[in-house]
Amino acid sequence: MPSLKDIRGRIGSVRNIAQITRAMEMVAASRMKRAQDSIVAARPYADELEDALGRVAGAAGLDEGVDPLLASRPVRRAAIIVITTDRGLAGSLNANATRSVLRWVARRASGENGDAPVEVEAITVGRKGRDALRRSGVPIAAHFAQLGDKPAFSDVTPIARLVTEDFLAGKYDEIDIAYSTFVSTLSQKPEIDTLLPVVRPEMADETQRTNDEYLFEPSPEAVLSRLLPHYVAIGIYRAVLENNASEQSARMIAMRNSTDNANELIDDLTLVYNKTRQATITREMIEIASGAEALGG
Repeated sequence: MPSLKDIRGRIGSVRNIAQITRAMEMVAASRMKRAQDSIVAARPYADELEDALGRVAGAAGLDEGVDPLLASRPVRRAAIIVITTDRGLAGSLNANATRSVLRWVARRASGENGDAPVEVEAITVGRKGRDALRRSGVPIAAHFAQLGDKPAFSDVTPIARLVTEDFLAGKYDEIDIAYSTFVSTLSQKPEIDTLLPVVRPEMADETQRTNDEYLFEPSPEAVLSRLLPHYVAIGIYRAVLENNASEQSARMIAMRNSTDNANELIDDLTLVYNKTRQATITREMIEIASGAEALGG
């Protein structure tokens, strides 16, 4: 049975941990609000950009020859941008994301639906994903880290430039992006989307009817060639913001659960301490009474 000193030491240690996790929960909560505001503000812009791309593509004609970023070709080599966190203590967020990526890589490498096997390389954003993929033997072509808690659009432009140039050079026939999308504070969902070739947006019927109201200078094809690289960069930036909001939400929940578990453990240890203390007092009283009786006899 542990001594009273040992139990007091454990209670003090757990109480210190609870104070740390409580502070980390409060920090994550403040960052979560800022991250949620960022992704909520970015989503309408991305949606409107997709609508504008649909109008321009409709005017230019949805022909793959209009722009090389629209060109679809047989996929023999593919790259996947894996966005995870640089730091841990975010619950199962990174584990779920990397598990989803590894399943995707296994399906593509084995040839899904009778397709030819695809050689896959990863471009990692975040240390946790890089370490997990490296342990699993997935080749890593490039790594980006330390985007911070307030990623800016300028932080993702090197990633967008890299993948765009690799796709245009024919190094990869397809580029996908994996991230954790923010659903709610309690829910984050792993997503894998195709980034390149750009999926040509389908215009709604009303958009097709009103598209003749727009004039494009110098030409729809020229506007499209300038719009597509920006569309790719915005897609990456939106994924980074989604993952950042998911990270802060997951960390806040994980730290809250850790604080609750620590408080429960303190209660259990306090109960054990009181029982042990009572047993010690009872034993000492019995020893005193036995000694007094022996002396009186």
